[in-house]
Amino acid sequence: MITLSVVVPVRDGERFIADALASLSRNARHDFEFIVVDDGSVDATGAIVEDFLGELPGLNVLRNPAPVGLADARNTGLSLATGRYVTFMDGDDWLAPGYLAELVAAIEGLGCDFVRVDHVQVEGRKRVVHRAPLSHRGTVLSPREAILPAGVKTMVDYPYAWAGVYRRSLRDLLHFPGSLHTAEDRPWIWRLHREAATFAVVSLAGVFYRRLVSGSLTQVGDERQLHFFDAFELVFKDLEAEFLPKAARNFCALLAHHLELAGRFTPALRARFEERGAQMVRALPVDLVTEAVSRMSAERERTLRALLPDLPPSPHVRLRRDREESDR
Repeated sequence: MITLSVVVPVRDGERFIADALASLSRNARHDFEFIVVDDGSVDATGAIVEDFLGELPGLNVLRNPAPVGLADARNTGLSLATGRYVTFMDGDDWLAPGYLAELVAAIEGLGCDFVRVDHVQVEGRKRVVHRAPLSHRGTVLSPREAILPAGVKTMVDYPYAWAGVYRRSLRDLLHFPGSLHTAEDRPWIWRLHREAATFAVVSLAGVFYRRLVSGSLTQVGDERQLHFFDAFELVFKDLEAEFLPKAARNFCALLAHHLELAGRFTPALRARFEERGAQMVRALPVDLVTEAVSRMSAERERTLRALLPDLPPSPHVRLRRDREESDR
């Protein structure tokens, strides 16, 4: 009987996949299985993974002849999983020894649908612990109650699939939108929190996440970045009115972030990105957008107002103008 399935999608990961699999070896148990989905790699990834077949117990390998993207690679791994629980790891990250056993102990002890955890962000030799936004730890809660309030960082702002463990019986809730090649975790985390019954957050930081790796989708400036908009269209689809202010604020903040990095785009792609962004913002209630923009940093507010010159003044600007007029 398999207790835990670990799904590891990887594409052209020859620099780091050995570190990832070695860390799994230090976490192996007879009731754990490790499913590596080689998503059309053209470098030495496949050969390195093959070297671990005799070294890592429970290792299963599937190779896609051509890349299908991170979302579908994860979905393929999920379809092969047989464990009671499932977790994810990216091929350029690694795990602390004994982490997976602690992860299983946490969800079994709490008895909930899924458990979210902290992680360690790695940049060169720098290590920084990033905590999941919820301060209430070790208690079973309603996932829907962790979406709000709109004005602060909440669990839907912490979308990393690899920062947690999930009951495989959640089935479709664990599947990612296969049409997306980036931002696939955004609609995924929103759906999970809207539809699952129970969850918890525990203080466990055993995932080491490599940030700013060249070639990762966060660093690529091609057309896949337009999938950010497709992702949020899925978030907004059939969204309950109570969550719309949160989703609008979330979208506007991330849009401003992407626009700040738009130097990685070609001029043509940047124009398309800005056009799509303006269209989606204008489809949202103007009061929610104005409120969201007013709470951003001055630099981000200027960035979005340059995109949307017809956006009404922020509430604090209107208040200042009203005071100035009353003093005349």
